[in-house]
Formats: sequence, structure tokens, C-alpha cells
Amino acid sequence: MKIVHIILTHSFAGSERYAVELANLQAEHHDVTLILHKRGAEDRPNAIAHRVSHKVKVVQVAGFKWLAIYRARQLLRQLQPDVAHAHLSAACRVLHGIKGLCLRVATLHIHYKKQQHANLDALIAIAPWQLAAIPAHLKPYSTQLDNWSLARPAAPNARQRLRQQYGIAENEIVFGTLGRVEQSKGQDVLLQAFLQAAIPNSRLVIVGEGKSWQALRNSAPASVIMPGFSTCPQDWLACFDVFVSAAQTEPFGLVFLEAMHAGLPIVATASEGAKYLQPHFATPLAPLNDPAQLAQCLQQQQHDIAKRHYAMAQFDPSTKVAEVLHFYQQQLKAQQKPMHKT
Repeated sequence: MKIVHIILTHSFAGSERYAVELANLQAEHHDVTLILHKRGAEDRPNAIAHRVSHKVKVVQVAGFKWLAIYRARQLLRQLQPDVAHAHLSAACRVLHGIKGLCLRVATLHIHYKKQQHANLDALIAIAPWQLAAIPAHLKPYSTQLDNWSLARPAAPNARQRLRQQYGIAENEIVFGTLGRVEQSKGQDVLLQAFLQAAIPNSRLVIVGEGKSWQALRNSAPASVIMPGFSTCPQDWLACFDVFVSAAQTEPFGLVFLEAMHAGLPIVATASEGAKYLQPHFATPLAPLNDPAQLAQCLQQQQHDIAKRHYAMAQFDPSTKVAEVLHFYQQQLKAQQKPMHKT
């Protein structure tokens, strides 16, 4: 099968990880191209291109949003794929101009948006709650497939190394979070909750960068560790004793799967993703935007920091990629689109 993925963002986060991992895994058996914006290929730790397998052909487009969209659309006409799979808003707009060229698929990384998704051929929801918003004419051409997560072992000495580097005693309880530092991820609420909880012999670590980072750094005590973007988040997870998500919005939450791979107890607010995954980590959810209730959850969790064993078969990457490919084939047949042989 000839597949083209499109993602025109500039920095690596959960949606970019999904797109790259899907392209990498599909490229083991299919002809796969990834269209990236040139800024996503810059030489910096949080760029995208350096994470792509050598088996995936990478094509770059440049320019402001609408010029990049136009250029990506022209590339699709040249490539003539069986499937064009869009990730996030700009990529969906690329597909608006190529109706009839190929099967046009989008993953709902956030939620259904009429202006992005209404005129596409097929949709993949990453969590069941997203399905309700999909209109009737698209429901027969939509499916829900869980996100997945590749297990990434931490470096053997990661816990000791990071604790020594940042002055964390081995017996201190580390409450930690990973992700973009922005209002929707709730790190400001987590900071308030941690300070209210006043748990003896504990530290808070906030890993990630984003537009709210500096304001949060300015408001946080020096004892709160904020190392910025990490190329090895699995090492930080090894340093944590408890993973915390205070997100206001989290459509699925790949970071939950990462924390589960690390065997961490999880404290979370009741975002849609957390509500969907809560049966797996089986701790009560705190209300959204409620530092006092989140503080109580932290206080309770301090007494139970033993490692967990989570059943991860539901999120196996090979299984999920096979399900995506099956969906492509099903939709190509249903919509009577001929397929290239590879």
C-alpha cells in the first residue's frame, strides 16, 4: 500500500509522536512517505524529522501556513498515494483540495471539528468519547482505535543520575509530570495543589516546555524542578515516584501509557482521556481546576508509591498499526478506490 502521512507542525508532542510512530511501523511493510514542514526538520531536540525511520521517505514543505498547505497538496498530486492520512488542522486542510485523488483519512487528535473533518473520507477517533460528535454521514466511515505506546526502557542509572544532578534525596517522594507547559495541561493547578498538600520530604518535577513555562517558573519556588524539554522522558519517569496529570483537556493521553509502562501510580484530574483510562490505573480522579481536591489526592497517594504492573496488551503498537491498516483497506473497498500494489 502507498501511504502518505502529513503533519505540518513544528515541534514534537503527542500528536507528532503518533504520526511518526505510525509511519515508522507501517514502513516495515508498505511504501510510506511523511510530509513535514521544514521547521519540523530543524536541528533542535524538540524537532520531528530526526525521529523518523530511514525506511520512511521524508518530504519537506516551507512557507507560511497557507503556502505550506498548497505545496503539500501539490506533493500529494505528484505522489498519487492510496491513502493520505492527516494529523492536526493544517494537514486536514491539505486534504480538502484533493477529493477523489485517494482515500483521505484524519485522526482526531483533539476532537471532531467541522471545518477540518466534515469533507474528508474517513476518520479515526483515538477515544470513544470523540465518536458522539461525528455527524451521521461520516459515522459509517469512522472507527475508534486506541492510541498505543512503545515501551522505552530508562537508562540503567537514570533515577540515581537525575536525583544527584538536581539535588533530590533518594528518600524524597517525587511527584512528576510530563508534557507541554500550557494552560490546558494544568501545571499551574498542579503547582497550587502541591504547595497546598505540603507533603513532608517531597519534591515536584515538571518536565516539558511551552508558552506558559516562564510564567510558571516565575511563580514556583526554587525547590520545584523544571528542566524543560527532555529527549529521554523515560529517564524522568524512572526518577518519579508518582505521575500526576492535572490537565483540563486530554483527549487520550499518551503520557498515561508512558507512566503505565514505567509502573508508576497515577494521580489525575478528570479529563476525557483520564476518565477513559482510569479503570487501568484505578485511582480516584480529582475534579478539573480544583487545587484543593488534587492536593488531597496527592496526600493520599504519598502512602502508596509502590510500583504497579499494568496490563498493556490493549495498547500494543503492532496490533494497533494492523488495525489502522485494516481500516484503510476496509474504507478503500467501501469507497471503491483502487489500490496500488506494493
